[in-house]
Amino acid sequence: MAELEDRPGHKGMFTSDLSVNEFLLIKEVGFHPLGFVMGSSIYHLGIQTRRWSQSQELSKLTEAMYEARQLAMDRMDAEATELGADGVVGVRLDVNYYEWGADTAEFIAVGTAVKAEDGRSYRNRQGKPFTSDLSGQDFWVLMQTGHVPLGLVMGTCVYHIAHRGLGQTVRAAGRNVELPNFTQALYEARELAMTRMQDEANELQASGIVGVRLEEKSHMWGAHTIEFLSLGTAVARSTGDFTIPQPKTIISLDG
Repeated sequence: MAELEDRPGHKGMFTSDLSVNEFLLIKEVGFHPLGFVMGSSIYHLGIQTRRWSQSQELSKLTEAMYEARQLAMDRMDAEATELGADGVVGVRLDVNYYEWGADTAEFIAVGTAVKAEDGRSYRNRQGKPFTSDLSGQDFWVLMQTGHVPLGLVMGTCVYHIAHRGLGQTVRAAGRNVELPNFTQALYEARELAMTRMQDEANELQASGIVGVRLEEKSHMWGAHTIEFLSLGTAVARSTGDFTIPQPKTIISLDG
């Protein structure tokens, strides 16, 4: 704790949602935690009409889900910047719903702000602290490969999946048969979300995206309206000479 107490801006204690193992590995690659940071946005989601029998993106809801998350992310970034952080690791994005608002949701972004111990700046090309949803273990491995995180990138698409008509239901009854309209709708929605995530990575001039995952949730809209959310950490090769400290030998307590 002494080394943290001696650093400007520290008051002798940091907060973090890192596990003990993650804390150790973050330190091994030359970062120390500054504090637990968060951002929140309580957002009213508007109503958008949809056709019962037509698959289509609901662009108004797509925009709302993206903007609400971005507001939460920006506020988390602001807290990290205030601490003088180079980045935020272990970022989580959550959506909560409360009884006092049927069409209202709280969007939350949380993570641990960290700073490089070697004095280098690891801020991304937009001048912001990098953000990453990688675990402490994956962050350690990423740094070992000579790559650095640039930012948590995301793409979203809220899509209405058409209902099946009576004729379609009768024709498919008792048969193994693909439903091409549904297949195409789901494929298109996922592709839109993935493309938007890739566009964000291109803005950061990333060389790739790691840890990509695709989440699908209906939220409060019912079974036929789904949000497709793609998330990942945009990365790039580290510039200059940078030697990653190797993990120290851990003595087993078993003997």
